[in-house]
Amino acid sequence: MAKAKVKTVFFCRECGHESAKWSGQCPACHAWNTMTEQEIKEGGNTRKTHTAHEPVSPVKLSEIELNEEDRMPTGIGELDRVLGGGIVPGSLILVGGDPGIGKSTLLLQTCRELALGGKKLLYISGEESVRQIRMRADRLGGFNDSLLLLCETDLDEISKVLKKEKPDVAVIDSIQTMFNEEVSGTPGSISQVRESTAVLLQLAKTENIAVFIVGHVTKEGTVAGPRMLEHMVDTVLYFEGDRHGSYRVLRGVKNRFGSTNEIGVFEMEAEGLREVKNPSEYLLDGRVRDASGTVTACMMEGSRPILLEIQALVASTSFGIPRRQATGADLNRLNLLMAVLEKRIGMHLGNCDAYVNVAGGMKIVEPAVDLAIAMAVISSFLNKPVNDRLLAIGEIGLSGEVRGVSQIELRVAEAAKLGYESCIIPKVNAARLKDVKGIKIIAAETVRDAIDLIKN
Repeated sequence: MAKAKVKTVFFCRECGHESAKWSGQCPACHAWNTMTEQEIKEGGNTRKTHTAHEPVSPVKLSEIELNEEDRMPTGIGELDRVLGGGIVPGSLILVGGDPGIGKSTLLLQTCRELALGGKKLLYISGEESVRQIRMRADRLGGFNDSLLLLCETDLDEISKVLKKEKPDVAVIDSIQTMFNEEVSGTPGSISQVRESTAVLLQLAKTENIAVFIVGHVTKEGTVAGPRMLEHMVDTVLYFEGDRHGSYRVLRGVKNRFGSTNEIGVFEMEAEGLREVKNPSEYLLDGRVRDASGTVTACMMEGSRPILLEIQALVASTSFGIPRRQATGADLNRLNLLMAVLEKRIGMHLGNCDAYVNVAGGMKIVEPAVDLAIAMAVISSFLNKPVNDRLLAIGEIGLSGEVRGVSQIELRVAEAAKLGYESCIIPKVNAARLKDVKGIKIIAAETVRDAIDLIKN
């Protein structure tokens, strides 16, 4: 048998485009410095795609039955929320996150809950030995014999075990350690990651096995490997948070079976991850009262309103150019808001350093927190505290107007539930808002209306 020839090609890490020569910019997605050299065997695709089975035939759309009970609840409410209600059999789920953030702990806890619920689990690890997994399992506690362990990196052997055992859920930890002998390249290379994921995708669909695959992330925060990896899977989850802190956020960035706007909040403890069912109380815990530069805001993550504390510190600069810094908020948005305050309100902030922090480490992107940031900046500038039982909601335009936001009823109801006495909201939202018991509604048409509350 003739030996297969080996040739060198270049793959794009972002889109997976293949090119015969290197270039600084990918011809397909136009990303810079993403072309990576790989050696492949000539002779076309060596992955086996044809097996002996009966001829397939299309099915009428009206004949397909939908049953919500097909989902498997994981027993972890925060994970079920992000997945859209539970695990869909036959789905391929990618879990990404920084090293040490708790990906393996989360999946092992998920396996424990599913095993206690009578499901058959197979945990495949290419990074740890069975003894290491057993030590972590003993720390989490409560496992039974429904969980099977396998330490293997050969994808061909893993495929045989999956077909033989036919578990309800399988975990691959991690995809970067898997090796397919039919594909050239070292484990973790673009070709290996792509082809290994394709094999697991085929197994998940044909054997009706829900497969979790763990993926390491790059320094930019994306899953290592080609971007097309995220297009191949059904669901992409990112586990975020400061590894030195106690809280973790599970965020869905792609979900073919549910919403991508939901998040799950966990707290890392000695016994593993604990669900944080009310993130607002957790994020507001330890807030200092009667301190200038702090205002409570509300952001929406899917259908969940989350209250958080915005902190600002404004001080005279010691240099010719004032410094701006934002932690958890968009720095460009902070610069824009300060320009609006200078132009529309007449606040002289051009010679002041400004630091804005979202307490608790959350990251906010929606403009509904603009009003809270502006009030925190002015409170610190005037050194006058804002009532700690007041909540600020609203987007600020370039003309200084307070624009309406979405889902105002849920935001105000959450504030009332946590004991807030008053809430500043846009005037356009106040006109349509139904009465909420236990909280005073203050309508603001411009940012000056909100700033006047600080001066008084």
